Amino acid sequence: MAKRPNIILMMVDDMGFSDLGCYGGEIDTPNLDRLAKNGMRFTQFYNCAKCAPTRASLLRGLYSQQVGCHSQRVKMENCATIAEVLKGAGYQTYMSGKWHCEEIPTQRGFQRHRGLIGGCGNHFDPGGKRNLGDVYFVSKTYAIDHEVIDAYDPGINDFYSTDTFTDWALAYLDESTKSDDPFLLYIAYTAPHFPLQAWPKDIEKYRGKYRVGWDAIREQRYERLKELGIVKDAWPNSDRYPEVNAWEDDEDKDGWDLRMAVYSAMIDRVDQNVGRILEKLREMGEEDNTLILFLSDNGACSEDFNNTPDIAPGPAESYRTQDTAWANASNTPFRLFKSDDHEGGIATPLIAHWPNVIQPGQMTDAIGHVIDFMATFVDMVEVDYPAEINGQPVFPMEGKSLIPIFEGNAWERGKPLFWSHGSRGAVRDGKWKLVSQKKGPWELYDMDADRTEMSDLSEQRPDIVKNLSGQWKTWAKRVNTKYQGPEEA
Repeated sequence: MAKRPNIILMMVDDMGFSDLGCYGGEIDTPNLDRLAKNGMRFTQFYNCAKCAPTRASLLRGLYSQQVGCHSQRVKMENCATIAEVLKGAGYQTYMSGKWHCEEIPTQRGFQRHRGLIGGCGNHFDPGGKRNLGDVYFVSKTYAIDHEVIDAYDPGINDFYSTDTFTDWALAYLDESTKSDDPFLLYIAYTAPHFPLQAWPKDIEKYRGKYRVGWDAIREQRYERLKELGIVKDAWPNSDRYPEVNAWEDDEDKDGWDLRMAVYSAMIDRVDQNVGRILEKLREMGEEDNTLILFLSDNGACSEDFNNTPDIAPGPAESYRTQDTAWANASNTPFRLFKSDDHEGGIATPLIAHWPNVIQPGQMTDAIGHVIDFMATFVDMVEVDYPAEINGQPVFPMEGKSLIPIFEGNAWERGKPLFWSHGSRGAVRDGKWKLVSQKKGPWELYDMDADRTEMSDLSEQRPDIVKNLSGQWKTWAKRVNTKYQGPEEA
């Protein structure tokens, strides 16, 4: 009997849609580009617009609201995690990195875990042991298996979150060879989430690259996205965000260049570490029989925290963000940002690599969502989804298996997808998307003709608005959202 496939699920934090080379970006990502070339790229895959809700849905195959997660982490009830389901099927279950849910990973099916429990914090100094002064969110809680550690001190001088999370993941891969059972490895990187911090040699690689400015970078990425076939020629690039200056009018070009150089260095370092994981898989002889998935938890972040105005971004002593202008470029060609239900907030790259199943060089426009991972793993492992966990009934899966897509077969979503975060909401049903921004009126877009959401059709098609808003309200009531939609809906 053939060995069941291994699974490696890798997720980054706050990365934009077009940051990777294989999705139109200028950042050097050869390992991820190679995975894409030898695997499959999804062009219409979705997350939940923010860290905690995406993790709630990804881990449980449910809408985040169903398990009580509307914004930040809460205790998860009436649900099973992918680790609990796969562990029950005989899988070894490992996790490295950011959890951002209540309880801890080893209480929810992961046999081993090392990493951050919530938030992101300092990438070089997770426990705030360096006496860096008043730097926002310096100290973070970590866990090592069952042990929870406040103000975690890693005990090494060269700690850097991306590198160290990979070190831990590699140790788990070594451990997995002691058993013939397949494994699930979930690696949740905190990069490129702020604060912008990276190794000097990685930053130097990108210094000067961004003096062309965000307007030029947005246009260059847009053209590459069209060349790659990810964006249709008929879709216009979204307008520069209204609050952002034209590059030629900005006076701090060196400062802005450095900011994006650090951000790019953080993604570059993720790619280097992905290369380490791939090398280990090859050494183990497991590359062909391992499904690798790589995505981001939300779009690029427009938040502006300038907590260290006298310290440039990069070192442990700094606390700076990418900010709106560069986040707008990272999300090319889409509108808006992390937390928003427009495409800039919820669209993510998804690379799927599985040589035993996925033919090289594939691209799909199938409309997928992180709720689909649970259904996919249940399908590929051929395990029963539980009716209850720890004496609690479990909600039925909301997602749909992606296995037919991997195998090159026809696949249809079959039912709408829904979002709600803060005072925002959206529904996507086939080519139609209805979205409300910060209690604003419903906007309607034909995603086949206008995925960049530039032409609102709500006045021309009130029938579709009525239908979709009614479906959204029914869903919002079913999953108990905090936001109940625009008043006029």
